[in-house]
Amino acid sequence: MTIAVGETLPDIKLVKATADGLEPVQTSNYFAGKKVVLFSVPGAFTPTCSAKHLPGFVDHAADFKAAGIDEVACTAVNDPFVMKAWGAASGSADVTMLADGNGDLAKALDLVMDGTGFGLGIRGQRFAAVINDGVVEQLHVEAPGDFKVSSAEYVLEHL
Repeated sequence: MTIAVGETLPDIKLVKATADGLEPVQTSNYFAGKKVVLFSVPGAFTPTCSAKHLPGFVDHAADFKAAGIDEVACTAVNDPFVMKAWGAASGSADVTMLADGNGDLAKALDLVMDGTGFGLGIRGQRFAAVINDGVVEQLHVEAPGDFKVSSAEYVLEHL
């Protein structure tokens, strides 16, 4: 079953690449005590993700803070080095890049996308969620091929 509003995020290890190296990020700790917008993309450097999805959250980072969001985070089934490079290339200093390299979070949330027909392997679906102290307050999952309900603008309108 796909995670639902009102449920607690599963405790999964993600990875963040920092100037000091790789930093494990346990979801139970990372989302505790704060309100976070988490959005997922099928892959770093992919067309819609790079042209629309991440840039929207970068452009509206201050708007999210003004609306009471403590942090904006992006996840993808990519390695932490790719996520770090993508973040640097997109000027996303205000968006935390969290690598779900093995797809553990995507699988635990039951939000997996099968991109094997395109040579992409198993990825995470495109979605956005508002997580408050580890609990899902809002969940916006895109239909295959769509980019509407997980956009920064849509999430901001629904805060």
